[in-house]
Amino acid sequence: MEPALSTDPALLGILEELKAREPIFHRPELGPTTADFENMMDADFWEIGASGRRYAKEYVLAELERRHQHPHEDIWDTSDFYCRELAPDLYLLTYTLIQNRIRKTRRTTIWRRTKVGWKIVFHQGTIVEAE
Repeated sequence: MEPALSTDPALLGILEELKAREPIFHRPELGPTTADFENMMDADFWEIGASGRRYAKEYVLAELERRHQHPHEDIWDTSDFYCRELAPDLYLLTYTLIQNRIRKTRRTTIWRRTKVGWKIVFHQGTIVEAE
């Protein structure tokens, strides 16, 4: 039933670079401030949350700022990474995320490689039903 996803060997370096950036907005080494988060995003970034709701860049930035005012420990376990080139300097990254050993989601991020670094164009998280 599941697709056989295998990253093209020519993209393995990019896969490793992008894996180091996921889950997005949860990598303290990439910066914890609203300005850092905004710098990670493409100008027209948006996302679809696990709820199915669509969120604009401004909403995501406000939510990230609110969350960082009340820090808490999150345990993240990522696996099953796959990278595919969509167009020159535009890449699809998918993976599985288990949060706090309970909540399993499939994640998709579209990344753009720019002269100033990687930018997130789009992100989606989808809850996995009991398997």
